[in-house]
Amino acid sequence: MREDVFQMYLKEMEGIESCDEAENQRLLRAVKSGDKGARDRLIEGNLKMALQMVQGYLNRGVAAGDLAQEANMALVLAAEEYEEGSFEDYAREQVRKALSAAVEEQSREETAARKIVELVNKLEDASQEMAQELGREATVAELAERMALTADEVKEIMKLTLDAMNVVGD
Repeated sequence: MREDVFQMYLKEMEGIESCDEAENQRLLRAVKSGDKGARDRLIEGNLKMALQMVQGYLNRGVAAGDLAQEANMALVLAAEEYEEGSFEDYAREQVRKALSAAVEEQSREETAARKIVELVNKLEDASQEMAQELGREATVAELAERMALTADEVKEIMKLTLDAMNVVGD
């Protein structure tokens, strides 16, 4: 469904006239003097460029709508922070940075989630093994020693497991 919304957004953008560099420069002068309408037109007139860039970041783990939002925000910031040179080049660079950062952040989050799942599974396995070996539940200190972690780290993993079970139970 989110992809459909993104496609609708792209279709809506077809009716908006893009700015050329001359219009960008004229609008930028007006923006510097506080003209909000010029700022809005500058952003609107460069949306197609930003959305074209989004196309190159699709299927990298971030939803199309989220990428479009990142591109739009980068474009807004570019309009506010621009100093000199080609606005389109500056805006492209800001949009590229924002899209790359979004993809990298998503990747980091996925990696962290995988590591947490691995730790939870290792803790579960160690706990079951030690319960069989000891004939009782292992203490946090014993689990920590077996897993080569600190007791606080084991407690944190246990807390994550309990939090996840509470969410599933709700």
